[in-house]
Amino acid sequence: MERPKVTFTIDKNILLELNSVAKELGQKKSHIVEQALELYFDTVDTIVADDRLDRLESGKDKTISADDVWKKLGL
Repeated sequence: MERPKVTFTIDKNILLELNSVAKELGQKKSHIVEQALELYFDTVDTIVADDRLDRLESGKDKTISADDVWKKLGL
């Protein structure tokens, strides 16, 4: 797996917490950030899915049958 190097700015208090947790767990900060982002993205996925379901149930969005999609794509 490719692991590109990234640079970003974060709040000083978050960095202090990250440093503390990394030291306590004996893990690299990058590993902790990666795990935290994975958990965050899982949460966001759930929020987006719930929002999409709400939009479908309220009639704001409509579904399209697979047959219609395939026809439109010429499949």
